[in-house]
Amino acid sequence: MRCFRRGLGAVLLAAAIGISFPGHASQDTPKSAPAADLSGLHAFDALVGTWTAHHRRLKERLTGCTEWEEFGGTFDFRLLMNGHANVDDSVFDMPEGRVHGVGLSAYDARTGQWAIWGLDGRNPAGRLDPPLKGRFAKGVGTFYADDTLRGRPIRVRVIWSNITPTSARWEQAFSPDGGKTWETNWVTGFRRTP
Repeated sequence: MRCFRRGLGAVLLAAAIGISFPGHASQDTPKSAPAADLSGLHAFDALVGTWTAHHRRLKERLTGCTEWEEFGGTFDFRLLMNGHANVDDSVFDMPEGRVHGVGLSAYDARTGQWAIWGLDGRNPAGRLDPPLKGRFAKGVGTFYADDTLRGRPIRVRVIWSNITPTSARWEQAFSPDGGKTWETNWVTGFRRTP
């Protein structure tokens, strides 16, 4: 086996396979990589499978509206990449008609956080929602993102809680003032399909 010197060829090869040469590290004293944080990796595992969903949503958001509408739906959830990612396929039987949505989540072992993106079936070629980022603590996952509503900046918060083999709860809230006050605008209860 040939030994490589740290010439241009070795640097290009290392870059191609993902190895970096830190400025002052040597082979005798390599810099250690941060330990992976896998504490929240399996937080969503109990959701694998098919669920029925009961949605309760404010008719208007951040307008002072207090009128809620309720509708059903389904939720199919599966793990990807050995649990480091997951995808859900949702059907919402909204009053205005059936809508599909997809959620994609990925776990970052460097930070111990999940990132969650949503794709709205009413405009599938539009844009992905900004990623919600956060983690689980004591069985409750709290995730935040910055977004806009009617052209104004808002803060979005999603909370996953009560995740068991047979039930789960999802809640969404918006803040118009950077997180000082929150309006809960959507709550979903999940029951596993028998």
